[in-house]
Amino acid sequence: MTADPPFVKKEPPAPLRVLLVLVLLYGFLVGVGLLETGIASLGAGFQTAFIASVTNPISGLFAGILMTVLVQSSSVSTATIVGLVGSGALPVNLAIPMIMGANIGTTVTNTLASLGSIRRSEEFQRGFAAATVHDFFNLLAVLIILPLELLTGFLAKSATWLTGILRDADFETTAPGSSPIRQAVKLPIDALRGVFEPGVVTGVIFIVLGLALIFLALTFITKNMRRLVAGGVQKAMNRFIGGGGGVFGILVGIGVTIAVQSSSITTSILVPLVAAGVLTLRSAYPITVGANIGTTVTALLASLAVLLPAGLTIALVHTLFNITAMLIIFPLKQVRNVPIVLAERMAAVATKNHSLVAAYVLGLFVVIPLLGIFLIP
Repeated sequence: MTADPPFVKKEPPAPLRVLLVLVLLYGFLVGVGLLETGIASLGAGFQTAFIASVTNPISGLFAGILMTVLVQSSSVSTATIVGLVGSGALPVNLAIPMIMGANIGTTVTNTLASLGSIRRSEEFQRGFAAATVHDFFNLLAVLIILPLELLTGFLAKSATWLTGILRDADFETTAPGSSPIRQAVKLPIDALRGVFEPGVVTGVIFIVLGLALIFLALTFITKNMRRLVAGGVQKAMNRFIGGGGGVFGILVGIGVTIAVQSSSITTSILVPLVAAGVLTLRSAYPITVGANIGTTVTALLASLAVLLPAGLTIALVHTLFNITAMLIIFPLKQVRNVPIVLAERMAAVATKNHSLVAAYVLGLFVVIPLLGIFLIP
């Protein structure tokens, strides 16, 4: 029987990690509440300025892309959008395309992850295709669903109807929620409000604290949940995807993403697996679709801490958008294969010309969104 080597750091037991995740989730909700309170403290001037910067659905779409690229997390950006809507600073109709843009912006993480094998041509081609298939799926989803939403408003109407059921409140109500969760979240916020004098400076402090708490909480939630599910993720993917087709892949994507609270983690795991040949592109593809749905849990959690029912409405829009994208694109083989074909062709060209990778990333995720925000009236 051999003794443990000295100075080896032991991993904490799983129950302790679960408890830590619950504490971090509470911190996340407090961060959303601080963000909401800070925005409200800034007054109508800030709200007017913010809304003026996003005046139409197209600029909202690009703002969502750029915001998510800058914070490198759709969970953070969608939670921020929920906070803005929940505080009344952003109307639902402009927040909807921002949510769609966040779906596109989050895929930049996959593309960056694929660069690790850029000097190994075959691996890079497979990995880059696995990264960009997520891009093309989300782009196709926006191209189909955004015009439908602008014409019919079906996402907003459906989400508003569900909000009335779930919150048992009218959409226009301004009465604060009375749920135990919200009351628990208010305790530390009310304590801080008693320390600081009301005003613009306090609003800025609360916003910074809220964003920092959201980012840190999500970071450590992801870290701890990833370790809780580590080792079983790859086995689950290979066990279920091969025999279950796309349905099992989608379920794996949803489950893993809910567990780690990050679609970027789920999809970034896929890139090296596909690059190494462990998974095929067609096996990994449905997992990315499931990850899109699983990541909406963050916005739903964030909506528990906001004042207005509109916060829940925009969180439900996020969920309905991704479910609708799956139902429209995935069942039909001809439509389902479009992102795969585009990703494979893009990867083939990028493998021969690496400068295209930089042009693609900067163009799609930075230059085009900036031009869209500043040039579109």
